[in-house]
Amino acid sequence: MEIAPDFFDYFEATAKLLNKDKLKDVRKDRQFIRPEICRTYNFGEHGSSMGQFFKQYLESIKLNDIHVDWKSMDLNYLMEGKFSRHFAKAVMSATEINEPDVVSKAKNAEGDVQIQYRDQSEFERIAGQFGIFQEWKDGIPRTAYKGVVVFRHQSLKRIFFVGPDSFRLLGISQA
Repeated sequence: MEIAPDFFDYFEATAKLLNKDKLKDVRKDRQFIRPEICRTYNFGEHGSSMGQFFKQYLESIKLNDIHVDWKSMDLNYLMEGKFSRHFAKAVMSATEINEPDVVSKAKNAEGDVQIQYRDQSEFERIAGQFGIFQEWKDGIPRTAYKGVVVFRHQSLKRIFFVGPDSFRLLGISQA
């Protein structure tokens, strides 16, 4: 395994958040956020999945190669209440697009886009069009935050896959 130059600083700076997550009262209904740029890189094709997903999902992941001074950054926005508000604003400011041809519409849209899915089968079908990981665990898509999966597809713009309960979970009222 290779590690990014800021690997140790990242975890030292986020230790307070990670340790707090271990508390039983905090862990209930806990959501997961992840760095957008990987801090580790799996260069081996064989592992727990026996190479099943390496070429399709892992091989193209880029390891961060720029040192970030995480200890000097204010990471309080990552705390639950603040992060939910921050994330909800990002989701709501994204342009909503619908089927058919969401890949083309996402590519041609200005800025971030939002695509809503009704259920697991619709999520898997649309995710397949983008070539992203379609697996669910315990009733939610992998990497989802309150039912929203965020990824980038051939550009810097974010694509938000928004679940049927995501607006409610994010505290967003819909007209």
